[in-house]
Amino acid sequence: MNNFNFYSPTYFAFGKGRENEAGKLVKRFGGSKVLIHYGGGSIIKSGLLDRVKVSLHNEGVAYIELGGVVPNPRSGLVYEGIELCRKEQVDFVLAVGGGSAIDSAKAIAIGAPYEGDFWDFFKGKRVDKALPVGTILTLSAAGSEGSANSVITHEDGMLKRGSGSELMRPVFSILNPELTCSLPAFQTACGATDMMAHVFERYFTNTKNVEITDRLCEAVLKTVIAETPKALANPNDYEARANIMWAGMVAHNDICGVGREQDWSTHQMEHELSALYDVAHGAGLAVMFPAWMKYVMRQDVLRFAQFAVRVWGCEMDFHHPEKTALEGIHRLEHFYTSIGMPIRFSQLGAKAEDIPTLINTLRIGTGTIGFFVKLTADDVKNIYELAV
Repeated sequence: MNNFNFYSPTYFAFGKGRENEAGKLVKRFGGSKVLIHYGGGSIIKSGLLDRVKVSLHNEGVAYIELGGVVPNPRSGLVYEGIELCRKEQVDFVLAVGGGSAIDSAKAIAIGAPYEGDFWDFFKGKRVDKALPVGTILTLSAAGSEGSANSVITHEDGMLKRGSGSELMRPVFSILNPELTCSLPAFQTACGATDMMAHVFERYFTNTKNVEITDRLCEAVLKTVIAETPKALANPNDYEARANIMWAGMVAHNDICGVGREQDWSTHQMEHELSALYDVAHGAGLAVMFPAWMKYVMRQDVLRFAQFAVRVWGCEMDFHHPEKTALEGIHRLEHFYTSIGMPIRFSQLGAKAEDIPTLINTLRIGTGTIGFFVKLTADDVKNIYELAV
């Protein structure tokens, strides 16, 4: 196990009706004037936005609103939010929604106190100041409610990039599983796929003797695999929704990734897909991960066989462990298909002839991406072609 630091100070308020405590929590963490940041009309139609406003009003917390966040959140709204925060002297950003709203809120929070272009932080500049962020989660998926990361698409070139800083980790997150019961089945499935991918990026590692985090990763995967079909069959299954919601947070606050080398090449490859075609992140990951797995499997066949046995219950073939490894990947593809996820380019509307464009926007050049296997541009081309 590698040396590591782990700092995860987010205060979680989990359970039914906890959104009504938003005002108290904002006040507890020093907010006096809040930007409420959200997406479309669902939180308005459901009455959630009104409940949040009442909660803030009851605690004497002033607020302004900025809606309009879209999936694969865009830079334009971030710039608008930054200017609004400066003009209105906002001291707290409250995201109400899924990962897109939260990521956009985080970008606003680091951009508002910064004199330069917030995009500098998505090109590698270190964050040294940020407004505090709170979240009210309405979609179990990205894990942004507990993570120190944000992903934004810049509309100049449609570049999808990430930034990470402990200053972006939410000071509090309200998690009410009831708020996810009205989600369309496709969004629920995309969310499950996203959280599984967050585990995969950590699970497939070259670091040896990391049994504790191996087992944590496997537990999260098995929970998502067991509970997602229940939520799809009965959207109002509170216990299934609750287990999925907490699994999504655990999958990405890095408790499953400490002490081990992580990869993240598949996320980078998928970011180019979702930027070019504007596909759901989870759907893109469902296409890219099996292709990546098949391509890199021989780097550590026994780790992939372990995944097959421990997560999918496959029988170990000690004479031909590669057969066991492949069976695990095939069962993953079958699971994705069973919950309505795509597993091939054509199902996304992606085209083989666009592969050079995808590689070009990745900007690998003569370098590499990933760590489990360091992938060159040629390797990435081969993985995209496997996904076709």
